[in-house]
Amino acid sequence: MIVKLARTPAIYLVGFMGSGKTTVGRLLADRLGWNFVDLDAEIEADHGLSIQEIFDCCGEAHFRNLETEALRRRVRMAQTGRPMVIALGGGAFAQPCNFELIAHNGVSVWLDCPLEVAWKRVESNSERPLARNPERFAALYEARGASYAQADFRVEAGGEDPEKVVEAILALPVF
Repeated sequence: MIVKLARTPAIYLVGFMGSGKTTVGRLLADRLGWNFVDLDAEIEADHGLSIQEIFDCCGEAHFRNLETEALRRRVRMAQTGRPMVIALGGGAFAQPCNFELIAHNGVSVWLDCPLEVAWKRVESNSERPLARNPERFAALYEARGASYAQADFRVEAGGEDPEKVVEAILALPVF
């Protein structure tokens, strides 16, 4: 096991919306016997609002602050020895403060999904505030790529079978 993971037993799944972070995260956590956290779902539960409602009423900057607070809480829990797989929202890893926190507390895995596949997975989901316009979606995909590339590991996630993605993660030189 690499030292970062031994010190803070957390695997952070990063990647663009529609890359399968939640689906893969649940399966991976189950295979490892670890807890699973979907950071966006946790924020929604904590604040009684959907991500879209938070964006619409309070703005993206406010949402990003809530996201960082939620991430810090989860990192502290992992530091106490509670292993977990955390699915981050698509923009979380692109925030420098979140990247630094993750870089020193566990292992990040980029679920790299082609733009066309990601769009197909989210285009009919009106709950995603940054997926309302295909041109903006594509521009955001391109803009975030460099941030995702800083993850500790990269796994292809464009296929139909999330179990194959889990297998690829379990084969990484992490454990």
